[in-house]
Amino acid sequence: MDRSTWWDLLEQRVAATPDRLCLVDERAQRLTFAELAAAAVEVAAGFHELGVRPGDTVAWQLPTWIETVVVFSALARLGVVQVPLLPIYRAREVDHALRSTGAAFSIVTAASADLHAGAACTLVIERDELPRSDPDRLPPPPVEASVPRWVFHTSGTTAEPKGARHTDASLHAAAGAYVEAIGLTAADRLPIVFPIAHIGGVIVHGCTLLTGAASILVEHFQPATVIEVLAREGVTLPGVSQVFHLAYIDEQRRRPGTRIFPAARGYTNGGAPKSPDLHHRLTEVMGAGLYSNYGLTECPLAVCTPLSAPDEKRALTEGRPVRGMEIRLVDAAGRDVALGAPGAPGVPGTPGETGELRLKGPLLFSGYVDRALDAAAFDEAGFFRTGDLARQDDDGYLQIVGRLKDVIIRKGENISAKEIEDLLFEHAAVREVAVIGLPDPESGERCCAVVVPADPSGPLPVGELTRHLRDSGLMIQKIPEQWIAVHELPRNQVGKVLKADLRARALGCSPTKEAT
Repeated sequence: MDRSTWWDLLEQRVAATPDRLCLVDERAQRLTFAELAAAAVEVAAGFHELGVRPGDTVAWQLPTWIETVVVFSALARLGVVQVPLLPIYRAREVDHALRSTGAAFSIVTAASADLHAGAACTLVIERDELPRSDPDRLPPPPVEASVPRWVFHTSGTTAEPKGARHTDASLHAAAGAYVEAIGLTAADRLPIVFPIAHIGGVIVHGCTLLTGAASILVEHFQPATVIEVLAREGVTLPGVSQVFHLAYIDEQRRRPGTRIFPAARGYTNGGAPKSPDLHHRLTEVMGAGLYSNYGLTECPLAVCTPLSAPDEKRALTEGRPVRGMEIRLVDAAGRDVALGAPGAPGVPGTPGETGELRLKGPLLFSGYVDRALDAAAFDEAGFFRTGDLARQDDDGYLQIVGRLKDVIIRKGENISAKEIEDLLFEHAAVREVAVIGLPDPESGERCCAVVVPADPSGPLPVGELTRHLRDSGLMIQKIPEQWIAVHELPRNQVGKVLKADLRARALGCSPTKEAT
């Protein structure tokens, strides 16, 4: 494992390519690597003058700005424990994070200052006016990369967010594995059009430090603005998840004479599950297909699809385990069914069988802030239980087929929500879909399809969709019994559908039509 700290990575990049572009935003503000480092040491000195000391725990809740990268780079120079908080967090989530981590400081904008009333000390910053001071007064930079210095919180889509502790080394390993798996180079332009406080935002920035590539930052995902900025800056690997890609496809169809992203060599999907048809739609409309990566807050990259993979793998799988990762697939009886990572220690098994995906390797987190959660999080062999169901093929590629908590049990029959979602997404009448289980007094749970119609002006063609599922060979027992048409699905800021919200809303709805 590399012993470089996060600050070391920036200094190494400055030594190699000081004048290369590092960051650009929607305002066309630009920063080279040397300019980022110079700003970071001055801001580190400014924070130090305000009382921040090495080893302190510092929370920050900031937008996707260049200034935010300066702030977390400055904190890395000081050697504090950073607690990035998503902008969508409100008082309940913020208070939980501050209390559980014991944060001594919060760094916020004026817009979110009220949410941090429980912080010991709140530092309010402005976008163009960060605190700066003389770097000569700074203490020495940190030297140990294996000490937990980051706490990222899980999305909290189904429960209270959990704080996952990461080290500089684990984040470095994740960025390095991504660079290797995708073949990133200094010529790449990587979009951060989602909250940079998400672990994926920090990892993308780590990729720029390792390669000399540049990141394109946009504060809010508004399709017109994002597309204009990404096109202007020559984005090479647009992302982040299916809902983003659908917006790109819509815009491309409105401009049939020219490519909106002519430099794009692949579309990344990693923030949320995808439908198998998405790769083919992107290839047809955008001129470049999908490549996927799979990770969680606890392990930001575990599996990745190389751009060189065959179409079938890019459409149906999330890729193969990245360098250093070991996997297990464990069925309900506790039996290993995975083949193991190619070229790495594995376990015997049979290709194609489904089990819970479990992970082990240098990219994995160091445990939760609440240590009481660790016992249930890891199995007896030290593998992290992801809660995701997967199968592995003969070539070592993994397909995520659902979640343990996203299985609908109808009259004792296990129904995978994702299986039905993937089939419905293939139909031209469906723009987006989420399948949920709702309590039912007779069957235990009933299957409910919540659909964003491709044509919102007309009625949802339930009969046609039901026939499509039957013609696809789906068991009658799996066909949704309840259908709901909506204008949009509730999502978090990286595109993951908030199914708990959908269930709460759906319980107040009546079925459109029963499928018998």
